[in-house]
Parts: sequence; structure tokens; C-alpha cells
Amino acid sequence: MEDWQARRTSFGSVAADYAALRPGYPADAVAFLLGDRPLRVLDLGAGTGLLTDVLLAAGHEVVAVDPSPPMLAQLRDRLPQVQTAEGVAEAVPLPDASVDAVVAGQAAHWFDLVPAAVELRRVLRPGGVVGLVWNSRDERVPWVHALGRLLAVEARDHEADQGVVDRFAAELPATVEVAGFAVIQQVTPQQVVGGIGTRSYVATMDDARRAEFLGRVRDLLATHPDTRGRAQLELPYRTRAYRLTPR
Repeated sequence: MEDWQARRTSFGSVAADYAALRPGYPADAVAFLLGDRPLRVLDLGAGTGLLTDVLLAAGHEVVAVDPSPPMLAQLRDRLPQVQTAEGVAEAVPLPDASVDAVVAGQAAHWFDLVPAAVELRRVLRPGGVVGLVWNSRDERVPWVHALGRLLAVEARDHEADQGVVDRFAAELPATVEVAGFAVIQQVTPQQVVGGIGTRSYVATMDDARRAEFLGRVRDLLATHPDTRGRAQLELPYRTRAYRLTPR
């Protein structure tokens, strides 16, 4: 539990890099989750606002909640029009029946699902929906597969849904619809390394271990035949979006 808690709260130390280097989310994924009617949406575990950006562009009113003050500071700097609050999924700082939808981007695997389900049902208005979305690297691409193998021991599957959706749907309870999308980041090799540095399992390392680990990532990019000598890379992600409709 202590390791999980440390990872869950680790992002504040890398908030600026997180905002700059993590991939965003496809507009089509938000449309799938929420439809085309403007809604009042709780972005839970909003972080630096990468999903908030897309929600705003789609015309939704957003309330952003996150446990990390440095992450919320990044969000406020970029999106000062968004209402924000410090809080967690297990104790959402909003009134009963105050939002039409709750979404979580790259966050629901950090929730304690039983109390979180109670809280989401509390804050949702009748007919509301829950949208969960994750980006994961597309390891069908050879160099991305090699990167994934290097990261796998440390990552411990903290980058995908890990069965969270089925368990969360059972707790709400809710029906589930799922759709797949894609994102491609145009990045330099150093930005790939920097993005890996924002992962919770790297952010919680001591300085020496982090430098050694990221050095191995840097070496892979410098030597792999698909990335060696290249100034720009295409880093592909597969996006999985889950629309949960409470029964």
C-alpha cells in the first residue's frame, strides 16, 4: 500500500514535464464518452489538464479535481477559466448531483474503487455517465516494443486499465461500452526520455537510480536501428475509452 500511495502522489515533482511531455487525448474519444451536447463534467485526477483541454474544446464546462497542488497549478496556469479543487476520488469535493459526467484520463487505476464508486454515484446527476480513458504506447511498432520491454519490470502495468473497468462497472454498477482510437506524438529522443521520467515508477526513484534507468532509455534510442541518429520520432499510442452508464 505504501508503494501505491507513493506512486499515486508522485506526480507533483514532475508536474511541468508532465504538462509538456505527456500525450493528449483524441477529440473523437471525448465525443464517444460524452456525446455532442455540452455538459458539466468533473475531470477527476485531472493532473495538468491534458484531458481538460479536449473537454473544453468540445464545449463542455469542466471542474478539475486532483490530489496534487503542483499539478493543479500547471492546469490553472494554462487554463485559468477552469474551476479547480484539490481532492481525491474517494472524497470528491463537490455537492450531490452536481455534474452530468465524470471522466478520468490515465487516472482510474489509482482509485480505491469501492469508495470511489459511491462518490461518483453521489456527484452524478440522474442519467449521468462515467468516462475512463487510457493512452498506452503502441508496441506493435518495433522500437516502441523494445522500449516497452525495457520499462516493463519497473512499470508494473501502471499505464493501462489493468481490469479496473470491469471492477468499477461492478461497483457502480454500470453497463460498459468501449472504443479504440490513436494518438501520435512528434517528439525528439530527449523528449521521449523526459516523458518516461514523468512516470510514477521513475518519479519515485532516488536520483542515482533514476539517472541510471533513464540512461538505459537514452542508450536504447541511440542504438536501435529505427531510432538511431534520428532527431524526430513518431511515438504512437493506442487510446482505449470506456463509457460507463450507471444502472
